[in-house]
Amino acid sequence: MAETVVDMEDARVLVEIRAGDVDAYARLMTKYQGRVAGIVSGHAPRERVTELTHEVFVRAYRSLVGYRGDSPFGHWLAKVAVRTCHDFWRAEYRRRERPESELSDECRAFAEEAAALETSEAAEETASRREARELLAWAMDRLSPTDRMVVTLTHLEERPVAEAAELLGISVPNVKVRAFRARKKLRELLADVIGT
Repeated sequence: MAETVVDMEDARVLVEIRAGDVDAYARLMTKYQGRVAGIVSGHAPRERVTELTHEVFVRAYRSLVGYRGDSPFGHWLAKVAVRTCHDFWRAEYRRRERPESELSDECRAFAEEAAALETSEAAEETASRREARELLAWAMDRLSPTDRMVVTLTHLEERPVAEAAELLGISVPNVKVRAFRARKKLRELLADVIGT
């Protein structure tokens, strides 16, 4: 992350909070609201960003006892945000039903058209961005929550494996293995849909 030194203003606010001034936390929320919302919007459905952003700040407040100050507060808060999104997807994964096919008619038509085309260049030319995004979202929904977050962090956001491991709280080898298996599963899912 860009921060290398602990922000002295953040440190002062944290001292005030730990001394019992709970209202001081609002200053940190105001300062980091945009950053947290940006992280959440990259990992969660648009309609849930506000709710999950609020959840990040609630979790961070409850976990302030565990913040040791050996990294910038913003970096620690980013970890809380990523883990909150990860927990969201884990809950969604447990809650969702598994219908046989939930692709829209447009996405299904795209898959059939892409399968009928002879070259990948022709398929790329005819694919609309919206249909491709929907197809990717459909395939990503079939990954486990942790695998989904690993793919999002390492491939879609192009973060280094070590950073993804730190944000998710898992080991670097675990991230590598999960990324490999998730890519393989995505290829299989998309091949089944497209018919290649």
